Amino acid sequence: MAEAPRSANVPRERYDFDLQPVTAQSFENALAKARDGERLTVEDGVELMTTGTDRDGIDPVRKELVLEAADRRRAAVVGDEVTFVANLNNNVTTACNTGCLFCNFKDRSEQFRTSHDGDHGGFTKRPHESREIVQDAVEKGVYEVTSVSGLHPAFALDGEHRELLEASDRGDLNYRPPAEYEVDPGTYCEQIGAMAVDGVHVHSMTPEEAYHGRRGTDWNYEDVYGRLADAGLDSVPGTAAEILLDEVRDVICPGKIGSEEWLEAMEAAARVGLDTTATIMYGHVENERHRVEHLAKIRRLQDRTGAITEFVPLSFVHQQTPLYERGMVEGGASDAEDELMIAVSRLFLDNVDHIQSSWVKFGDTKGLKLLSCGADDFMGTILSEEITTRAGGEHGEFRSFRDYVEMIDAIGRVPVERSTDYRQRRPVDPAADPVGPTLGPKADGTPLLAE
Repeated sequence: MAEAPRSANVPRERYDFDLQPVTAQSFENALAKARDGERLTVEDGVELMTTGTDRDGIDPVRKELVLEAADRRRAAVVGDEVTFVANLNNNVTTACNTGCLFCNFKDRSEQFRTSHDGDHGGFTKRPHESREIVQDAVEKGVYEVTSVSGLHPAFALDGEHRELLEASDRGDLNYRPPAEYEVDPGTYCEQIGAMAVDGVHVHSMTPEEAYHGRRGTDWNYEDVYGRLADAGLDSVPGTAAEILLDEVRDVICPGKIGSEEWLEAMEAAARVGLDTTATIMYGHVENERHRVEHLAKIRRLQDRTGAITEFVPLSFVHQQTPLYERGMVEGGASDAEDELMIAVSRLFLDNVDHIQSSWVKFGDTKGLKLLSCGADDFMGTILSEEITTRAGGEHGEFRSFRDYVEMIDAIGRVPVERSTDYRQRRPVDPAADPVGPTLGPKADGTPLLAE
């Protein structure tokens, strides 16, 4: 049965945004440009993302034409390989008071103070605890540790930063001394250094965390990322991007840095020699014009830096988030929106080779489907994942190499273990037994998990 047209899950009538998905372009012209490999304009992207602004809802026939063009572009750019990385998530703390309405990962930082009377479900890890967790994972064969945490008020970049914060008489720095908390998280540099075990690749410190690591100083982002690199940081996750339009950020995360500061931080990370990734978190209050304008900002950033190794569309998981609980959204993106987000990302971002399908956000069946919509990377083994799970995600917290190989082989693609930066790649034989990582510092082909 043909899919019925469905309007995008965007409550347009509730938000008076200046940017709207209206163009003077036609869907047919935009599709022709995409098929020919021409660099797309924002108007082209909006036409493809909406399957034409000349009609309401998503047209199922036009949608398939966009997906087909994206899948052909994927094959031309990266071939039939589907990559994945052996990695661990080690999020240091859930303590945060930024107040993002799309997030249910954080716990109010006040609950972590020694003066608080009551229990909370959050956690904070000391540097030595992070080291033990990563050490165990390295012994199992992981290549990468990813760490994205709440903005704990006691976090400082390093000892010098802490001295400046404690000497300051400003009251707007979101800082309290570690002694006021049940657990001292240490400094960012101490945590990065603790996780830099035996040559593991440390992927951490989003632009939002970097901002937290320079508050109250006159340091720039190059200063911050330079110190972090010296401590052991290898690359920067381009999360905290959400939607890089401030009229959207003012609704969903008014306490976060603005879009231009996010871009400034990412460009600085590239200048000190760090690879980066980039993301979009969509399917909440934004419209299709916002999504494409976001892609345009990422493309311009990549034109300037060449440092972005992959682009990761993250579909908003609405359950148990303030946006949903307050009635500001009715749900997340539709399946058709997810497919078009992947496809238009592939067609629009002509300078980013790798587009990721997140099994944590989409689940296995849908995640595999998105690999035929323009995506070529299927994320990582994770071993631990709290952020999506706390928001109501239902798709698990880890993935074995055997799972990867069987699923990728079943759709006729080539399973490939990769490094974080994609510079190391190893095709995995589906007939091999056992199947495990080999690229990590201590990987020897032994399965990460019991099979």
